[in-house]
Amino acid sequence: MATAAAQVPVVAQAAQTDPAAQKADEAGSGLADIVVTAQKRAESLQDTPISISALDASALEAKRVVSLADLGSAIPNMQVSPHPNSGTTLRVTIRGIGEPTATQTRDNSVAIYVDGVYVAKGQGLANELAELERIEVLRGPQGTLYGRNATAGAINFISKAPVLGDFSGQQNLTFGSFSEFRSRTSVNIPFGETAAAEITYLRVKKDGFVRNLGPGERHFGDVDRQAVRAALIWKPIDAFEARYTYDSSWIDDTSPFGQAVPLYPAEGKLSRTASSGPFALLPGNTQVQGHNLTLTYDVSSNLTIKSITGYRRLDDQTYQVYNPGPVRAFLPFSNANSTRGKQFSEELQLIGDLFDNSVKYVGGLYYFSESGYGDDNSQMPSGFNPRHLTWDNKAYAVFGQATWTPGFMDERLHITVGARWSRDEREATVRSTRTPPGGATVLVLQGSGKKGFNDFSPTGTIQFDINQDANVYAKITRGYRTGGFNPTASTAATFAEGFKPESLMSYEAGLKSEFFDRRIRFNLAAYCSKYKDIQTNVFDPLNPRIFDIINAGKAVTQGVEVDVTALVFAGMTLNASYGYTDPKYKKVVDLGGNDITSNFHFQHAPKHSYTLSADYKSPETPVGIVEANVNYAWQDKYFGVASDPRIITLSHGLLGARLGLSNVAGIEGGARGRLGTQPHQRQLLPEPFLGWRRAGGHVRRTAQHGRRPEHEILKEEVRWI
Repeated sequence: MATAAAQVPVVAQAAQTDPAAQKADEAGSGLADIVVTAQKRAESLQDTPISISALDASALEAKRVVSLADLGSAIPNMQVSPHPNSGTTLRVTIRGIGEPTATQTRDNSVAIYVDGVYVAKGQGLANELAELERIEVLRGPQGTLYGRNATAGAINFISKAPVLGDFSGQQNLTFGSFSEFRSRTSVNIPFGETAAAEITYLRVKKDGFVRNLGPGERHFGDVDRQAVRAALIWKPIDAFEARYTYDSSWIDDTSPFGQAVPLYPAEGKLSRTASSGPFALLPGNTQVQGHNLTLTYDVSSNLTIKSITGYRRLDDQTYQVYNPGPVRAFLPFSNANSTRGKQFSEELQLIGDLFDNSVKYVGGLYYFSESGYGDDNSQMPSGFNPRHLTWDNKAYAVFGQATWTPGFMDERLHITVGARWSRDEREATVRSTRTPPGGATVLVLQGSGKKGFNDFSPTGTIQFDINQDANVYAKITRGYRTGGFNPTASTAATFAEGFKPESLMSYEAGLKSEFFDRRIRFNLAAYCSKYKDIQTNVFDPLNPRIFDIINAGKAVTQGVEVDVTALVFAGMTLNASYGYTDPKYKKVVDLGGNDITSNFHFQHAPKHSYTLSADYKSPETPVGIVEANVNYAWQDKYFGVASDPRIITLSHGLLGARLGLSNVAGIEGGARGRLGTQPHQRQLLPEPFLGWRRAGGHVRRTAQHGRRPEHEILKEEVRWI
């Protein structure tokens, strides 16, 4: 089954293209190198011993990735889906590992970061992406360098910095089916030569595709969102930079449509009309806002100190009705959920090198705190069931990682060791009642809990450069997800007992290579992760709102990831990515000590997934530059609920296409051009072509006119020049 997505863009936006790099691309001399900061320093993706996917601004635009929800169709072995109770709460799964619930007191298996700041809650993650430089998706546990350890992986959203000395603006308009309208407006304002600001406003509206025959809004799944972002940069001297960012998103979507479907292998037919029944279909009201202050100081050419301070607030109110098909007044089922929380984090990093660049290191301290409360009010046939929850969490960590490139073996061997010590302190309270129709209110659950957890997670990597175009690596990492308290517990004693942390050991080996003068790029990673004390949900068969979280036992997930990119001819690039994952529970024991392993399957974990894309950019023509993209993403069928193998999401695909025109009439605007008064200045090292040079401890080819230093790579487009 395949679906198609299309858009009609009317764009006048920014492009900052280096003339040397552009000339090299037009000549078809090779694929542009992708620069990532997955290990806290700028380095080529090809030199980073991690299974990682990176999408820069042009790739995000071509694949029409406008929110976190769209990433699932762009990254193999990754699933993104809305929670059944809220379209604004997203569930992310990598390599078959994820968090299926929206429990506020439970950390996610996949950690989300915005400019280095950890985002604690899945509520509100459906907010639109206003102004991004790139997205990095790291697969596998990230136990050393990231503020909140996660067992599945990490997703880094890296926004664009304001441009010094450049007054410019951009306007992007999109019109589509179901009355879709998308507008993004951005202005870059310089303040002298040392400071600049950028302000971006985003507006999105789209009708849902299921008509509501009941009271309230006209459609299930209406999209109504706004976002604003203000960024400031101050660079009084070359060695110091201060960057502040404020972002805020408002989400007023209506409830997503939930339809009763037959059990596998039968297939249901999609409804175009439904009813909210006796309840009015109301839009939600969600606001997500954040502050980020990043200070960077180059103490010397061998040491950089960086401070990342983050503060975020969440105010999430959603309304969900469950009454698909005809009006069924005898089956009222609705949910109103409110979550309010705040978080603060501070991370101090030391990034440097020693012994004539043979040792590169990253170390630091981390502090995190969050608190909040949630109200979950459900109206079911059994009556009105409200639940009130509070939480207060703190985390501390010390981390470090170093890579040693010894002088022997032509400096082609790289050995990395690292570790993180973590301390988590968790507190929570819960109170839940039920009022049957015409009956008295009864207390269902009331309890409180307070616990602390310690963890030590080491990592080790060996990487070897086969030649200047290929390297192999082997990596072992311990992953950790903290314990906590479960507000859906069956008893007060079970809530107070809480659940323990889960851990895993991950083994990964990979190849990163380029062939035919960098016209073909082939990357491969194979992994095996072994879980211990895995956190598993055990549902009450008579009430889906009640489930216990138990440290059930053991599980194993293993698989392969392949990525191939080819420059066919100047301007024409093909890409194919494939992911295979095979997760299995090895041992699941319930609270009574019974072995129930055969009843459990990993959910949201398709065994096979792949993406295909073709990008074309024409030479300059009298009417401008033609840009085209065609992409297709496919996922295998997968289990929807861990404990019921009859609930399966069928295999499906998504076909997308985009056609654009830039530099219209010679103006550097159109589909991808900057309308500015001053060209952006880049600093190139005035050194001649030196063939193959050492860059960051790895052998990489430089361009004819030299290469940008690491601190410049951080701020500019992701390519070498």
